[in-house]
Amino acid sequence: MACQSVCVIMDEQALLGLNPNADARYRHRAMAYFEQLKESQDGWEVCAEALAKGIYNDDHVKFFCFQVLEHQIRFRHAGLSAVQQQLIRETLMKWLQIQLMNAEPEKPFIRNKAAQVFALTFVMEYLTLWPKFFFDILTLVGLNPRGVDVYLRTLMAIDGEVVDRDILHLPDSPQEIRRNALIKDQMRERCIPTLVESWFQILQTYQQSHPEITCQCLEVVGAFVSWIDLNLIANDRFVNLLLSQMSVMELREEACDCLFEIINKGMDPADKIKLVESLCQVLQSAGFFNVEQEEDVDFLAKFSRLVNGMGQSLVLSWSKLSKNGNVKEAAEALQALESKVPLLLQLLIHEDDDISANIVGFCYEYLHVLKQLPQLTDQQKANLEAILLAVMKKLTYDDEYNFENEGEDEAMFVEYRKQLKMLLDRLAQVSPELLLEAVRRVFNNTMQSWQTASFMEVEVAVRLLYMLGEALPASHGAHFSGDTAKTSVLQDMMRTLVSCGVSSFQHSSVSLEFFETVSRYDKFFLVEPQHIPIVLMAFLDQRGLRHSSPKVRSRVAYLFSRFIKTLHKHMNAFIEDVLTRIQDLLELNPPENGFPALLTSDDQLFMFEAAGVLIVHGESPMERKTAMMTSLLQPLMDAFNVLLNKLSLERDEEKQNAIGDCLSHAVGFASRTSKAFSNKQTVKLSGCSEVYRGCLQTFLPALSVPLQKGSLRSAVRSFLHRMIICMEEEVLPFIPSASQHMLKDCEAKDLQEFIPLISQITAKFKSQVSPFLQQVFMPLVLSIFEVLGRPAEENDQAAALEKQMLRRSYFTFIQTVAGSGMNEVMANQGAENIERVVFTIIQGAVDFPDPIAQKSCFIILSKLVELWGGKDGMVGFPDFIYKHIVPACFLAPLKPSFDLSDAQTVLTLSECAITLKTIHLKRGLEFIQFLQQEYLPSLQVAPEISQELCQVLQQPDVKVLKNYIKAFFQRAKL
Repeated sequence: MACQSVCVIMDEQALLGLNPNADARYRHRAMAYFEQLKESQDGWEVCAEALAKGIYNDDHVKFFCFQVLEHQIRFRHAGLSAVQQQLIRETLMKWLQIQLMNAEPEKPFIRNKAAQVFALTFVMEYLTLWPKFFFDILTLVGLNPRGVDVYLRTLMAIDGEVVDRDILHLPDSPQEIRRNALIKDQMRERCIPTLVESWFQILQTYQQSHPEITCQCLEVVGAFVSWIDLNLIANDRFVNLLLSQMSVMELREEACDCLFEIINKGMDPADKIKLVESLCQVLQSAGFFNVEQEEDVDFLAKFSRLVNGMGQSLVLSWSKLSKNGNVKEAAEALQALESKVPLLLQLLIHEDDDISANIVGFCYEYLHVLKQLPQLTDQQKANLEAILLAVMKKLTYDDEYNFENEGEDEAMFVEYRKQLKMLLDRLAQVSPELLLEAVRRVFNNTMQSWQTASFMEVEVAVRLLYMLGEALPASHGAHFSGDTAKTSVLQDMMRTLVSCGVSSFQHSSVSLEFFETVSRYDKFFLVEPQHIPIVLMAFLDQRGLRHSSPKVRSRVAYLFSRFIKTLHKHMNAFIEDVLTRIQDLLELNPPENGFPALLTSDDQLFMFEAAGVLIVHGESPMERKTAMMTSLLQPLMDAFNVLLNKLSLERDEEKQNAIGDCLSHAVGFASRTSKAFSNKQTVKLSGCSEVYRGCLQTFLPALSVPLQKGSLRSAVRSFLHRMIICMEEEVLPFIPSASQHMLKDCEAKDLQEFIPLISQITAKFKSQVSPFLQQVFMPLVLSIFEVLGRPAEENDQAAALEKQMLRRSYFTFIQTVAGSGMNEVMANQGAENIERVVFTIIQGAVDFPDPIAQKSCFIILSKLVELWGGKDGMVGFPDFIYKHIVPACFLAPLKPSFDLSDAQTVLTLSECAITLKTIHLKRGLEFIQFLQQEYLPSLQVAPEISQELCQVLQQPDVKVLKNYIKAFFQRAKL
């Protein structure tokens, strides 16, 4: 390196751009300079010298120098000369020496970056060039607090590079994994006892004077304990020191975490029990078990996590000892476990949910232990009941929960509730009778005085009843048949719920819980249908669908639909009344209406579905059903006509969007009513054909409107899908004109969504739609070719994906037509068109690396060979088989992109094998001779392999052929 002043060598102007407040020009120059130094062979040396001599005081320049050095070590270390590698080591040690003498320590972000560079150098050099890495550092820093700080940060950075997989790395290569294992082995052998001793000295020396260094050291011990010899840490000398730090306010949280990591370390069950018990003894005698006297919730959250770790360790030890038949030791483990339950309960019931949540794991596993015991003692039953009461209490909302604007705190409580639900479910497995009785007691007491109770008490009482539905499972929700003890208690509670008036409670959480519970136990009303009117009224008035909270109204709309679908057989007496009461909720919300509607359009879908179910499944005469369905759908049709005319006149784009949405909603609502029909209850039998025909006549003109084309076509297409299912052949007269409009001005997505409609018609009606299919086949195919042929930007991944999906849809359509038994649809398209289509199938099988599409292509080719490949098949087709289909069966699997380790590709290969088999079945010996004498020799296949393949082809078992073909191509690709 040139012996010039560094100040001269470094670009001072560029360095100005490192300041966050620098203008863009300087920042750009700094970035360019950074790249220049990174790429230069020896540019980094100026940074090394700047660090070693402490030339710059600016923190950003120091950080910059470390960044350049880091890049050099991480990406170019192997290419450095021995002198340059030595320079890096010297630079780091000189920089560290400066830290020991400086009046002020470096900023934390500089120290962290330095530690990262130390750690990277360690990873690169410890096994070969710098085995005395730790000896050198410890010799230099001694017990100097600034040096110790960098040493500890370096250890954490080494943990991040070598051990801690929670840190986001790029996937490690096998070499890195091997290297990291070697580093840990060498460290265990050479230096870990020295490091542990240094930690002990640091913890002892600095616990009073430098608590922040002590905390750092505790973090290091916690990180390293998972892979070093535990005896170095889990001994009286070290553990007593850690326990003494549990009593120091600034250290106790880190000490807790450190003890947690020690407890988590895998070890012999008997030794683990001994360790846990000795820790607990000291903690208890120091007063840590008196949870209610501790006010520091942050510490208690850490302590709760520690107790959780100790409890789970004891459960694991008990489990291992029980499995191995160590009866005496297992009994001791259980006793140790039981003695922690009072502490567990104190933490579980704590008012701070974080503290409570941290002990849930231990609680869950303790319940699992109880579940495995043949019989419970009185104490264990008391523990069970205490846990149950704690869970029921902790499920309760607090005053601060914001129901109208739920934020992060509310989301955390919802998550915490899910954890408590797991405990409740586990309690039910241990003692369903206890759970049922406890819930019954709480529920009945609360319902007797709900008018004077707080919303939290009422909500949790109803919630507990709701939760029983999953805690005490029943097949298909049959909670009210079978075990009479359970059913009578549930029935009593449901009877109380619907008759005590609690549905009128003025709080959204109670309202929601009431309707959720009524819907979960809807089978109750099959047993006691006399309660249906009361609940229906609750759904329909200000308690439900007209509640002041939009959240409640929205959820109730869905639950109402579910309730109606389950109980439609019991609704006959209320149909007309219900339809009248919900009439205003079934109105299309006009786009220009400034008033917010009670329900969103998504909520209204459920209302229309419920109305459809009521009409279709009611016992009214056919004329009455027709009249009711007409009065439900006619307003939609009238509004649709008005809005469609309005759309064609509207020039404002925002208003066009609003009208388009409204039109789509109208079609969606009509579509949703058809969900009420089934195979037994068809449109025709219900007398509703006429009204749905009217809907089709009203909606189809929207297909020819150029505005809002995407959303309107999508809505009408969905409606047609529903009508094909419900109206069957009555829909057929509408299909040709609908198809004609949908094929005009198509985008890839339009075609992709149109093809399933044509495929559905083809599969359902087969020969009935043959004339229509013959007519629409080529226009559809040509539209697809036109869209696929449009040029697209080279890097436009969205367009490429759209084309891939359209290509798949096209092949699926041809597959449906070929497989529907309507030979004439393709056969009558004229020789030129047939050839063009079949060539696209060959191209799809060979040229596009998409196994899903390729599989469809081979299925089509098999079908075409079956249809046209025989002696009385299509003229000229046998020649096409030999020129194009047979080569496709070999060229596709030989492509580099044809990945035989991919499951989807293997399925494609199976279809390829079936195509070859079908050709043999149709052409016989002629095909075998063609393979042996012409085609396989052209691929340079050895005669013995060729003969082997032809023999397998002639065997009747196609499975043998599939296996052989896979092996054949695996061999060919070697």
